[in-house]
Amino acid sequence: MRCHKSKNRNTSIRWSTPLPLVRIDMIEGRSDEQLKNLLDTIQGCVVDAFGVPETDRYQIVHEHKPGRMVFLDTGLGFTRSDDVLSVQFFTSPRTHVEKMKVYKLMAERLEKDCGLDPKDLLISVFTNREEDWSFAGGEAQYVTGRLP
Repeated sequence: MRCHKSKNRNTSIRWSTPLPLVRIDMIEGRSDEQLKNLLDTIQGCVVDAFGVPETDRYQIVHEHKPGRMVFLDTGLGFTRSDDVLSVQFFTSPRTHVEKMKVYKLMAERLEKDCGLDPKDLLISVFTNREEDWSFAGGEAQYVTGRLP
C-alpha cells in the first residue's frame, strides 16, 4: 500500500492513491453468498492492483433481468453465458501497469474463487480528477484538502 504520514489536522494518515468507485452489473440470480464472494474478490484485486487501503471500499451492484444485458464478443470469437459480469471503475488516473494488473487479477481470481469464466468478464475504467468527487456535504474533499 502506498501511504505516507501526514500532520494534517483531519487525519493521521493520508493516502497517495485515491480509491475507485466500482459499479458491477450482472444478470440477477446469484445468491447473497455468491454476491458477497464476488464483491470481496473484486475488492482484493483493487487493493492489490491500485494500492488502495482495504477500508476504501465503494461498490454498487446492479442486477438485471435476463435479456436486459447484451454483451457480444466484439468479433473475438468467444461466447458469453448468463454469468456475464461488467465491472466499471471510476477512478483517478491509473498507470497502464496498474490497469493491466487489475484486469489480470480479476480474471484469474474471479475464475478461481467464484467460478466465473474469464470470457464472461468485461472491465472498463473511467478516469476522473479530484474535483469530480464529493463524499458528502456538497464539498469536493480532495480539492478542499480534507482528503489527499
